[in-house]
Amino acid sequence: MKKKRFFIIIAVILAIMIFAVAYKLFMDKNSKTPTFQTETVKRRDIASSVQATGTIKAKIGAEVKVGARISGRVDKLYANIGDVVKKGEVIARLEQEDLKAKVNEARMNLEIAGANIDLAQKSFRRMQNLYVKDFVSRDKVDVAERDYKTALAQVNQIKETIKYKETQMSYATITAPISGVIASVSTQEGETVAAGLNAPTFVNIIDLSRLQVDAYVDETDIGKIKPGLEATFTVDSFPEKDFKGRVTAVYPKATIQDNVVYYITIISIENPEGKLKPDMTANVIINLKKHENVLTVPNRAIKRERGKRVVYVLENGRPVQKVIKTGWKDSNYTEIIEGLKEGDRVIIEETM
Repeated sequence: MKKKRFFIIIAVILAIMIFAVAYKLFMDKNSKTPTFQTETVKRRDIASSVQATGTIKAKIGAEVKVGARISGRVDKLYANIGDVVKKGEVIARLEQEDLKAKVNEARMNLEIAGANIDLAQKSFRRMQNLYVKDFVSRDKVDVAERDYKTALAQVNQIKETIKYKETQMSYATITAPISGVIASVSTQEGETVAAGLNAPTFVNIIDLSRLQVDAYVDETDIGKIKPGLEATFTVDSFPEKDFKGRVTAVYPKATIQDNVVYYITIISIENPEGKLKPDMTANVIINLKKHENVLTVPNRAIKRERGKRVVYVLENGRPVQKVIKTGWKDSNYTEIIEGLKEGDRVIIEETM
């Protein structure tokens, strides 16, 4: 019996001790005074911007696929991937022997036609003289005149044929239509190519000085974008370098990706060092209007309550709610138009 009473007394003592410890922890927790992390409302310059993702593209006319205008065997190919070429530089030649032979044949035909025209002209003049002396009929003169005019027509026809064949022969020498870099080569020496609707492409030439960024701007931001705005962007290949550009156009038709509406914004860029290449991904920042010396608060201090934007200002150690009217904002700060004054301390975070 005494042993049982001893255990009861021990249990009561332990219960009292646990209660005391729990009560002390509870009182300590509730006796702590909250502290606040604040920042002073001050004036700053705010440069608002729009962020977008885009792709580097060649401008219209800056990428050309060069092919053959006539059929033939590739005799010489001077282009290699990565070569820099000038406009008019020879990049390939087709066999020309058969083309030269056709030109020479036409020129010989011209000589024969020239001799025929001399004969026809003399015959025509002779018939005219005989007709004046009444030695031949008018029909003879008309026939001689017809033969002479036919010979003239043949000469002109052969001259045009020579021009055509010389032009065809010139197509055997393939030159670069623009200055740029050889981006791809799709044929080789000795290969026979056939001209037509599906004529093969010899090379692709890209002018790397004429590139642009096609930036996909969200529909919520597109109303702020207009031609002339400056932009900066980075690419994954050179993450530490900022490239510059300028907005030149906005496509009026939207593009939908993953159920999000975007508008393609064209940004003209410069590429003097040739580092940028088509199809690189660009992380774009389009700089909007700059607001100078305006009242600002940190973005994370602003909350939305009951449809209004509010901040909490620390007054006499206690947070006081202030309804505010905001203007522009950048990645860190928001312009305050109404509701605060310079020097107010807005609460950013509450800590215990």
